[in-house]
Amino acid sequence: MVLANEPPKSRLRLMAVHAHPDDESSKGAATMARYAAEGHEVMVVTCTGGEAGSVLNPAMDRPEVLANMTEIRREEMARAAKILGVSHAWLGFIDSGLPEGDPLPPVPEGSFAVIPLEESTGALVKVIREFRPHVIVTYDENGGYPHPDHIRTHEISVAAFDAAGEAGRYPDAGEPWQPMKLYYVHGFSRARMTIFHDALIARGLESPYEEWLKSWDPEKADVMDRVTTRVECGDYFEQRDEALKAHATQIDPNSRWFAVPRDLQREVWPTEEYELVRSLVDSTLPEDDLFAGLKEG
Repeated sequence: MVLANEPPKSRLRLMAVHAHPDDESSKGAATMARYAAEGHEVMVVTCTGGEAGSVLNPAMDRPEVLANMTEIRREEMARAAKILGVSHAWLGFIDSGLPEGDPLPPVPEGSFAVIPLEESTGALVKVIREFRPHVIVTYDENGGYPHPDHIRTHEISVAAFDAAGEAGRYPDAGEPWQPMKLYYVHGFSRARMTIFHDALIARGLESPYEEWLKSWDPEKADVMDRVTTRVECGDYFEQRDEALKAHATQIDPNSRWFAVPRDLQREVWPTEEYELVRSLVDSTLPEDDLFAGLKEG
């Protein structure tokens, strides 16, 4: 195994691996904007083109949009990356879509979720060896939610984290590079929704979370139980929201995504949450920095 040299304090590299264009702006976007603003190199890798995504914004539900979905989603991704200040790479696989029905239909042949794991892992290893990230962020084993592309993104990210530093693995994918830390990004938790709900009610505002909280299974574990790392990034919530709105086919600007005023968010929950699952450097938990352990010495 070839380990990365200890990086200088001033410039580290973070890679976030996501399934579809727009995922990067709804999961950890403010963290990426913060690190990019601080002078670190940040790259988003998008595994699929999002070709199977539905138009979720009524204002964009037009024939000319539906006819050019692939091109439009690429343009949206470019705008979001520019807003966040990050670089971007397409892994080049085909969106598997979200199977619906009972029983669930099979995932389409040739799509990302059914491409052999060795092939898709190799594609990510190549990008890792080119960018040489010190930290990789991806989804947990459930994909954040059980979309087949999200689960596959988890699988190839974990496999590539291990394979990228091995000289005997994927010898045509470039010089080996071993990332030092692997995180899962965690999104909405029950704890976060409860705090937002209570804060909105206290301000006399309508909460979109009441029914959601009422229907929450009390036996279901909260992802906050898994969180090891909370990154302060409230100053970058505006960039996060603008990046999300750049995905206009997917995001309705009047949706619940934007129901909580940003000043309230900064007051009651100014962080984004992660779970450290692999580390080759010493780091004391809990953390407040994805680069903890890499800036010392």
